[in-house]
Amino acid sequence: MQNEDDLKTRALKYHALPRPGKIGIEVTKPAATQEDLTLAYSPGVAAPVRAIANDEEEAYKYTNKGNLVLIVSDGTAVLGLGNTGALASKPVMEGKSLLFKIYANVDVFDIEVKCDGPEEFIDTVVRIAPGFGGINLEDIAAPHCFEIEDRLNKKLDIPVFHDDQHGTAVITAAGLTNALFLQDKDIADVRIVCTGAGAAGIACMKLLVHLGAKKENIFMIDRKGVITKDRNDLNEQKREFANPTTDIHTLEEAMNGADVLVGVSGPGIISQDMIRSMAERPVVFALSNPDPEIHPHEVKEVRDDAIMATGRSDYPNQVNNVLGFPYIFRGALDVQATTINQDMLIAAVEALRDLARTPVPQRVLESYGLEDLEFGPEYIIPKPNDPRLIETLPPAISRAAIKSKVARVIPPGLKATEGKRDSE
Repeated sequence: MQNEDDLKTRALKYHALPRPGKIGIEVTKPAATQEDLTLAYSPGVAAPVRAIANDEEEAYKYTNKGNLVLIVSDGTAVLGLGNTGALASKPVMEGKSLLFKIYANVDVFDIEVKCDGPEEFIDTVVRIAPGFGGINLEDIAAPHCFEIEDRLNKKLDIPVFHDDQHGTAVITAAGLTNALFLQDKDIADVRIVCTGAGAAGIACMKLLVHLGAKKENIFMIDRKGVITKDRNDLNEQKREFANPTTDIHTLEEAMNGADVLVGVSGPGIISQDMIRSMAERPVVFALSNPDPEIHPHEVKEVRDDAIMATGRSDYPNQVNNVLGFPYIFRGALDVQATTINQDMLIAAVEALRDLARTPVPQRVLESYGLEDLEFGPEYIIPKPNDPRLIETLPPAISRAAIKSKVARVIPPGLKATEGKRDSE
């Protein structure tokens, strides 16, 4: 484990020098001559202005709207730090912007909104949305994040995506379906315990239900115990996963005989005794960061038949959102999608699942200092720097958008018979 003081010093230096921050703006057109400036600004800029005034869709042709995502936060749920306030969330938003650019060449502006509640936040985003091709909501606390995403999706005709919900859900679902395959278990039959009933937990369980999991087999845990039908303190999102059982109320009771644990809660809450009590060939996803609900070595000490994943890069099977959001937006932007729907998320799950089952290129092995890496208990999710991600995920997501009729355009090479309308 690296020294925390040393890490803090290096991180502050990294962010401060030689120029504060992690992102900037690049100019994409020549601007060296008087002719260049005449075209870039006055009087030449009047031509695209008039074109867009006559037809707003022309903004995709004459501006960077089609490759520009807004990352926006109110700072109420920043990483594991809680409600830091809007401005303190900016380093994280810049970090996400960096990842968008280096992994999928998506341009990003980050906006930190100082506001009093969802109404002001929604109003702000709606007012500034026209210049963007998509909206990435980030680090917004539950339950407000659910309302914000839902209402913005209804108000806007561009994708609105809360990565803390759906990004986590996509990567978790891809890894989990592969783990269940290796453990010879059917998602329709497995008993799932989810610790954490916030944005990530709710979204993970919703996506797993779409993939075949049964709600009656899901036991979701919040700070008060198992979410069951007999509780009267549940919000709308939790009520959706209230288990009909009335004789299982504690985490220990829920873990007894469980096939799957999805932990999106807090460090150290799962004991070795709980792992011992799970069913044969269990799957343990302890995703709390930086300290998981239980460490892999603790699981291995009591269960040599378990498949384990965490959110950390220093253990096998890292559930890392960078495997999802850059490529999901790339696929959505490439067809000028009006939304990111369930079909597109499932396409991302399937593409990630299948990619992990194919031979790993030598260049990926070399970048991780590995001699070999094969689909199996310690490799159920692709590595973040696998160059095949950009080759496989965006086209799969674009095709799903076309097929589900939320694409505005159909690029050459993708199916041109199932879109909302053609590129003309």
